[in-house]
Amino acid sequence: MSFEERVKELGLTMPELPKPAFSYVPAVQVGKLVFASGQTPTVAGKLTIQGKLGREVSIEQGQEAARQAVLNCLAEVRGLTGSLDAIVRIVKLNGYVASAEGFTEQPRVINGASTLLEEIFGKTGKHARAALGVAELPAGAPVEVEMVVEVR
Repeated sequence: MSFEERVKELGLTMPELPKPAFSYVPAVQVGKLVFASGQTPTVAGKLTIQGKLGREVSIEQGQEAARQAVLNCLAEVRGLTGSLDAIVRIVKLNGYVASAEGFTEQPRVINGASTLLEEIFGKTGKHARAALGVAELPAGAPVEVEMVVEVR
């Protein structure tokens, strides 16, 4: 089964390619690697949730936000390559979590993105990762995700 078919089987909708809000491009290819710019949990250009983990946002809400952010990253990759089927391997995922003081569950939050990648791509979706707590993210987003993928 292709990755495009797997997305449909999971009942997911690939978002439209997010338009850059500032001065950057959505994705850059260098050799066989595609670097997807950081994405927040936006749908149609609007944040689906705002706030900090450990205060306004629960871990489960953060995981859902991470899932949406990684779908936006995949849309960037798809926009550059034409299809998710061009992906050979998810190489690296960096997840940033807007965290209230004392919140230490960043890895659990970013698991939302990691688990979705494994659901879509199977063993191809297993990746290296960082899950970092930060004081603030753009527009009050609770998470931001960026990724590196290998393509054909």
